[in-house]
Amino acid sequence: MFAFVVRRIVQALIVVFVISIISFAIKNNVGDPIRQITGVSVSEKERDELREKLGLNDPVYIQYFRFMKKAVQGDFGISYFYKKPAVDVIIAKAPATIELVLVSSFIIVFLSVPLGIYSAIYPKKLFSRFLMGGSIVGVSIPVFLTAIVLIYIFSIQLGWLPSYGRGELVNINGWQTGFLTVSGWKHLILPSVSLSSIMLPLFIRLIRSEMMEVLESEYIKYAWAKGLDKYRVWFVHAFKNTLLPVITVGGVQLGITIAFTILTETVFQWQGLGFLFMEAVERSDTSLLIAYLMFVGIVMVVVNTLVDIIYGLVNPTIRVTGSGK
Repeated sequence: MFAFVVRRIVQALIVVFVISIISFAIKNNVGDPIRQITGVSVSEKERDELREKLGLNDPVYIQYFRFMKKAVQGDFGISYFYKKPAVDVIIAKAPATIELVLVSSFIIVFLSVPLGIYSAIYPKKLFSRFLMGGSIVGVSIPVFLTAIVLIYIFSIQLGWLPSYGRGELVNINGWQTGFLTVSGWKHLILPSVSLSSIMLPLFIRLIRSEMMEVLESEYIKYAWAKGLDKYRVWFVHAFKNTLLPVITVGGVQLGITIAFTILTETVFQWQGLGFLFMEAVERSDTSLLIAYLMFVGIVMVVVNTLVDIIYGLVNPTIRVTGSGK
């Protein structure tokens, strides 16, 4: 098991290294930060002096090693727009995205598990057929369109929920949270439902297909033959073995969900990392772009590595297969 964990960690470090190269390449090819800093009233000579001062005229490999040396210390440079370290800006905006992803993940788990189990146990029921048809529609509709429809119905037509912003926030040791206010929860409902809409149908279909396959296995037939209670067969024997692939896919989808916050936060003007990323692109704030890309990339790598390790603990055959034996 130790060798398995070491291999996964080494693979994760290699992926992070590749992400750093991609991030650095983007840094050198997205706009001209000097023009964003100085505006149009500054002469070309002054721009050249500033470019030299910031080290933007150095060879690429020198810039990359300087970038990596600072990155391992958590220094991704100063945001050209916010005039403070990019990491500080990321940390300040991260709570909004984390809360949005947490609530969306809860919605996905809370709904997909019972609905997926039901449609697997009763595949010919009308409600199960409705779920499968609805899941196809749900996967086909982009997140931003779902968000716009929800805003039109619940904000414009019915006036039940706010259409933008985070509402009233409470500061807890620097963490700006909306979990402790009614206004914060009201503002959170529509964005979280929109964000979960693209993943929820996928998880329902995944749980259904995996559980239907497990229900046809020999040990489940043996459990029926022994006369075990149906709920024990469904939830203890069948569903437990359905969880392995769901955990694996869930880890991957968590990173994808963070990526999808860009669209959701833009539509709802949700002041999180996704909205910050779009602002950084528009302003050519390369330091902020790199900090965001590295943050999201590292989160996805860490989550996937942990999922691999958990999967290896649960299923020892994975460790054997992964060793190349």
